[in-house]
Formats: sequence, C-alpha cells, structure tokens
Amino acid sequence: MPPEKVEIFKYMEDWASENILTLLKPVEKSWQPQDFLPDPASNGFLEQVKELRARTMEIPDDILIILAASIVTEEALPTYQSRVNASDVFCDETGIDSTPWAIWTRSWSAEENRHGDLLNKYLYLSGRVDTRQIEKTIQYLIGSGMVRTLARVQILTLGSSTHHSKKEQHLSPTGNTARLVKKHGDIKLAQICGTIAADEKRHESAYTKIVEKLFELDPNETIMAFADVMRRKISMPGHLMYDGYDQNLFVNVSTVSSRIGAYSALDYIDVMEHFVDKWKVEKLTGLTSDGKKAQDFVCGLSQRMRKVEGRNEKKVKEMQTIPFSWIFGRKV
Repeated sequence: MPPEKVEIFKYMEDWASENILTLLKPVEKSWQPQDFLPDPASNGFLEQVKELRARTMEIPDDILIILAASIVTEEALPTYQSRVNASDVFCDETGIDSTPWAIWTRSWSAEENRHGDLLNKYLYLSGRVDTRQIEKTIQYLIGSGMVRTLARVQILTLGSSTHHSKKEQHLSPTGNTARLVKKHGDIKLAQICGTIAADEKRHESAYTKIVEKLFELDPNETIMAFADVMRRKISMPGHLMYDGYDQNLFVNVSTVSSRIGAYSALDYIDVMEHFVDKWKVEKLTGLTSDGKKAQDFVCGLSQRMRKVEGRNEKKVKEMQTIPFSWIFGRKV
C-alpha cells in the first residue's frame, strides 16, 4: 500500500483506541466454550453427554453440514490473523506490538478462537459427524493459505480479510442457523449459535466504524477500494477448503447453505446494500472522475446482481444431492 495510505491508519490510532478497542471484551468477562459443554470433572458428565446426544438426534444433515463448515472456517484462524498482520496497515512487526491495530488483530483472533473450539467439541460429543474428516479439512485449509489482498483493497482489509459482518457470516453460525437448529429441538445448540453471532456483531461494528472513518478521511480512495472489492467479489476465507475427496467442497457447502436458507447469494446482496446505505455511498461528493465511476458502479451493482441471482436461486434448489465426508458420506 502507498505510504500515504498507511499514514491514514497511523493518524487513526488514537481514534481506534477510543472507538475500536472498546468493542473488545476482557477475558475475565468473556464466555468460554466450557460454559456450554458437559463438565468432564463432574460425576454427571456421562449423563450430560447422553442428554447432548439426544438433543442432536433430530438435527438434519444439511444443518450439520453448515455447522461443520463453520468449524472448518473458524479453526483456520491462524491463516486469517497472519494475513491481516502481513498487511502494511496492521503489520505487527514484533508479534507483541502495542499499536491499537496490532492489539485489535490479536484480541479479535483470541475471541474468534473460542467459536471453533466450542462447535468442534459439541459436534464431536454428538457423534453425528465424522470428526476426523472435519479435522483433515481444517489441516488442508490452513495449509492452503489465503488469497493475497491487492494493495488498494488493503484499505478495506479488516472487512474483507476477516469475513465477518452483520449478515456476512457465510458458513458461520448466524441468527438464521440458530433459528434452524432451534426448530429441530436443540435449544442449547441454538443458544451457542446465537452467542457466537453476538460476538460477530460486535466485530462487525468495529469494521463498520473503521470504513466509515475512512470514508470521512479519504472518500475517493475508499470508494475505489470498495469498488475493487465488489468487482472481484469477496473471497470467503473458506473457499480453498478441501477434505481429501471433494474438489468443489466450498461450492457444494454454499449450495446447501443457500438451499436451506442459512445464507444465499441474495443475502450477500442484502449485505452489500446494507453497507452502501450505512456508509452513505450515494451521497459522497468531491470525487475524482475515477471515484465517481466507482461510486456509480457500487450503487448500481445490487440491482444488476438481483436480476441474475433471482434466476440462480431456483437452479440451486433443483440441484441433485451429493455426498459429504463430514457426515460419513451421506447425501445432502
């Protein structure tokens, strides 16, 4: 990223300390995975496990696929943190830098780490998924890395590299997933999904505030970065996932997600419209000719995408079922 763009983030450090770091929760006030799991130190541990297994018996395979994919993407956190830290903006040179950006990245990663731990242990105890296949997928994904963000797009690196937002929790436990789980009787798992979604909402608030501030300080460069992101579409961190069998695993999981209403391309469009409105993109003034072109592109994109995706949604629902190794080869 050009030096002047890095300087914007240096200029924002005091602002970040006052507006972003305050969105983190102290460890002593944070929930931990064990709060939602059977207590292995108690005499009733085995009975608690039996109760957990009974609760999960009615959860359909398609929801199990979404939860397993959530585990995979959450457990790949080392990749996300390394990608964010490697950017010019968040460069944590010593690994213990005290800049607000470095503190945020490490603390955000620590908060996120609990999500994968909790879901992993819960589904392991349920016996409903092939844990070894999920573990293989995690190892493959971390080893595959993550597509490098282009220099201009680094200005939006928080939003694009971390993959979370208010609705942009693709393949991650959202309110939709919690609702679907609750419908099938597992109130505890629904609570878990809702708790994780609450964390994501706090994180989304941080990214929204940061980009909002960037629009205030440098609207021209920010709108062009936003347009660059949308032209390429946001590469979800899990798009390189592989389980040793399915070369199109991410696409197939996305199809299941869309089919059951957990997350679809139309939700993606809703997310984009949400941010266009939130950041008042249509009202930006004083832009260069390139900035104005980027503004027009972003503001008109959702309408163009809806025409295409409206037709694609029907095709997705008509697609044949396929086997998933995460559920012992059963078809979904």
